[in-house]
Amino acid sequence: MNHPAPTHPAPRGMARLIELAAGRPLSLSCSRFYFLRHGQTPRNALRIFQSYDEPLSELGVQQAALAAAVLAGEPIRSIVCSDAQRALDTALAVAAHHRLAPAAREALRERHFGALIGSSSADIDWACAPEGGETLPQFVERKRAALAAALAEPAPVLVVAHGGTLYVLAALLGVPVDARVMGNAQPLCFERIGPTWQVTALRPPADPAGAALA
Repeated sequence: MNHPAPTHPAPRGMARLIELAAGRPLSLSCSRFYFLRHGQTPRNALRIFQSYDEPLSELGVQQAALAAAVLAGEPIRSIVCSDAQRALDTALAVAAHHRLAPAAREALRERHFGALIGSSSADIDWACAPEGGETLPQFVERKRAALAAALAEPAPVLVVAHGGTLYVLAALLGVPVDARVMGNAQPLCFERIGPTWQVTALRPPADPAGAALA
């Protein structure tokens, strides 16, 4: 399996995240699933570390609606999301088209950055150990377990979560990531071709500039 190497300037500490994830890759029985990062929030736009209850901005609501329209024609059977308000509201927009009830799970929340919440995330270092927050190994291990559980639901599954989740997911599957896939509310399709996973952006990214942190 090829280890992912982001093709855009990677945040600091990303090599360590990839190393931790690649040490124990994710083994999935499904061969196709979908992923959606939540719509933009006010603190996304300002590039500030945010708490789990940060709501969608007006633009984020519009992005979620557009993503829902894009995903309306996809054969989604299960929707599993972070219970953070921004992810749940994004998931509900999609679920309305499929007559499904999203399963909200705390384990899919974004990394807890502790004392850094409320400060600038413009120069985020994923390898940091924030006071009162999660270390990177703790975060990767939590995401590995949460994603394995989510993707064991009836397929095809849609996971609605965060930018950090997407970084870990890509690293667990050996998939490169770039600005095409990291935008807020960018619908993605992951497919396995033989032993190799690949990701396809289902429309142009809604907001590439917001990719630094979920």
